[in-house]
Amino acid sequence: MKPILLQAHERSLTKVLYNKDGDLLFTASKHNLPNVWWSINGERLGTYNGHNGAVWDMAVSSDSTKLLSASADQSCIVWDSETGKILHQLEAKSPVRSCGFSLTDNILCFTTDKAMGQPCFVKFFDIRDKEQVQSNTPFQDIQIEDSKVNRMIWGTVEDYIITGHENGQICQYDWKTGERLRVDHSHDALIKDLQLSKDRTMLITGSKDTTAKLFDAKTFQFLKSYKTDRPVNSAAISPIKHHILLGGGQEAMEVTTSHTKSGKFEARFFHLIFEEEIGRVKGHFGPINTLAFHPNGKQYSSGAEDGYVRIHDFDQSYYDFEYDF
Repeated sequence: MKPILLQAHERSLTKVLYNKDGDLLFTASKHNLPNVWWSINGERLGTYNGHNGAVWDMAVSSDSTKLLSASADQSCIVWDSETGKILHQLEAKSPVRSCGFSLTDNILCFTTDKAMGQPCFVKFFDIRDKEQVQSNTPFQDIQIEDSKVNRMIWGTVEDYIITGHENGQICQYDWKTGERLRVDHSHDALIKDLQLSKDRTMLITGSKDTTAKLFDAKTFQFLKSYKTDRPVNSAAISPIKHHILLGGGQEAMEVTTSHTKSGKFEARFFHLIFEEEIGRVKGHFGPINTLAFHPNGKQYSSGAEDGYVRIHDFDQSYYDFEYDF
């Protein structure tokens, strides 16, 4: 499995993201320029120039026409994904940590950090309402009282969002009323990643407590747990096989003192049902910060602290592999 190596980011990766069709790969880092590439060959198509700080999160609309980015420069930008033109720039009073489009692409949501004397907010805008966007006035504004939101995704349907918090809890919020519907305390450290399965019924979490956990995305019923010996920075569910992909590694500040083998920077495959590790892919020289499966399940991409993105196309042996039980 020979990877395609993408080198454009000057600093560590924060997000890799495929569009719905899987032909485009969007990447963001602690540098201020998100990039877009052809996923089939790793050819760079362009950059999105407009942020003045680290880009923490991105989302792409289902028709791939709009890209949403959340940045430490206290803004969330809606881009024309084809031309790189800024359509809307939404300002906040503290760094914007995560963002996402609703299933219909009509409503965008972003979360802000508890910083600079400001509480953590979850803000909702209807992008069909030009006046609302231009005046930077959200139609719904949820203040998070306790632990700040580190990750946010839209739920199984458009009725609620799912948030992952600094203290390890995951919550569901009704965005129409601002009411908290459910909360789960299975993790006891920072939630680093939230991803849904392709059919949006299962939720995988990655946490600093060295575990990834699988839940029913609607009811938060706990299903499975995948234990590692390092912080889990990212976790993804294969769309075609019963596989979970985990990435992480020791803390970035300790990386300079460790060998690539002892740092445990591999991507690790676990069996979804049996919770057992079935394979590892080496390559990165720093902790993996972000992972994504291609929508057809035949490829995955990883972005790490070393500033590289690696695109891996699976060999035939991956499809032939059968788990013995």
